Amino acid sequence: MDPIEPKLMKIDNEDFRALFTPQLLKLRDLFAKRNYELRIAGGAVRDLLMNIRPADVDFASTATPTQMKEMFEQENIRMLHKRGEEHGTITCRIDEKENFEITTLRIDVVCDGRRAKVEYTTDWQLDANRRDLTINSLFLDLHGNVVDYFGGIEDIETRRVAFVGDARQRIQEDYLRILRYFRFFGRISNSPDHEADTIQAIIDNRDGMSGISAERIWTELKKIVIGRMADDVVKAMIEQCGLQKYLGLPDECNITRFRQIFNRFPKSVEPMTMVASLCEDEEQIAQFHKITKLSNDERLLGEFILREREAALENMNNDDWWIDRMVDLEVRPGHENLPDRLRLRLVQLARSVLAEDERIEMLQKFTPPQFPITGRDLMEAGVRKGPGVKNILIYLYELWKTSRFTSTKEELLERARDSDIPDLSKKPKSPKH
Repeated sequence: MDPIEPKLMKIDNEDFRALFTPQLLKLRDLFAKRNYELRIAGGAVRDLLMNIRPADVDFASTATPTQMKEMFEQENIRMLHKRGEEHGTITCRIDEKENFEITTLRIDVVCDGRRAKVEYTTDWQLDANRRDLTINSLFLDLHGNVVDYFGGIEDIETRRVAFVGDARQRIQEDYLRILRYFRFFGRISNSPDHEADTIQAIIDNRDGMSGISAERIWTELKKIVIGRMADDVVKAMIEQCGLQKYLGLPDECNITRFRQIFNRFPKSVEPMTMVASLCEDEEQIAQFHKITKLSNDERLLGEFILREREAALENMNNDDWWIDRMVDLEVRPGHENLPDRLRLRLVQLARSVLAEDERIEMLQKFTPPQFPITGRDLMEAGVRKGPGVKNILIYLYELWKTSRFTSTKEELLERARDSDIPDLSKKPKSPKH
């Protein structure tokens, strides 16, 4: 490609200066001594320009992986064998205090929409050209000079999110960039409106998303659905671009409910709570799981919300219903080791039905009564050891709950030998673990 004269901009703010630990200064001097260029790359530069202290700092260099390994070996600097070396990334640990990831400048020679075969280069412009968005294609040398080949500085200033060069080409190199575009749009933009050409490029290439791994899709999507401007971003993804098929979401998503929950609880909802808000039944969570390969806790949270949502809406102001659900989840025999996990599910359920703040606070602070009977108590009272113990425990638990938790241990043990104890071992439907 034709050489471009980069735009330069000097920064020297507190966030930039805070990066210069003794370890980074040592790294800088090592590269300078061997005439290798070393710059901060990508997202950290974007954050610094937005007056955000970056949480992660990635580096790029003209040194090849072989040259870096030789240098670190000569200087007795430990290298960490992490995945990424095949793509040119070397991770070193300096003074046993700080890790640095340095990636050799590269160009993508062959791309199939999921992965690329790379070739190393010493041309900063070529490396910038292979990146997804202009705001992520910036470099920052260790003297505070931002190097910008594709208008990323201006796009940050105007809060514009755009692909580097031709949007279709960038997307076809890696179809996950469709989701990355929406994630960064939510983080950067000050307007819900997208450029028409960008939206059309996404629509034209959305079928390529079917080849993206489940883990990569969910990694991006879980950030989108609870990120800044999630309501507007998800609306555009579904209503303008029709991406729900590729995300495992139902054809008809409840955008209105999603928007209501997000606007009410923008910083206290789990990603699966927001996904569940788009769905109407448990089977849709199962379909979503097929695409995204959720963790067990994530899947069970989604299923729990869909299973309980209608009843929660009907009992919005019924204290006894919420208390019973809390006690069932945390005290019912069999759930003794799961209180924190199950409490989270109930609080997320309350947020998913837009419960009042007082209701949510009550759930968060509620201390459930302690069921006074254990299996040992039953056996000491003469109940024969075996599977029947669990059924009797649950029978007594239901009696205790019916008494609004007032029945004493002695009163309950007197009922342990009732002749008509039903099989309650599977009722009420217990939350799966």
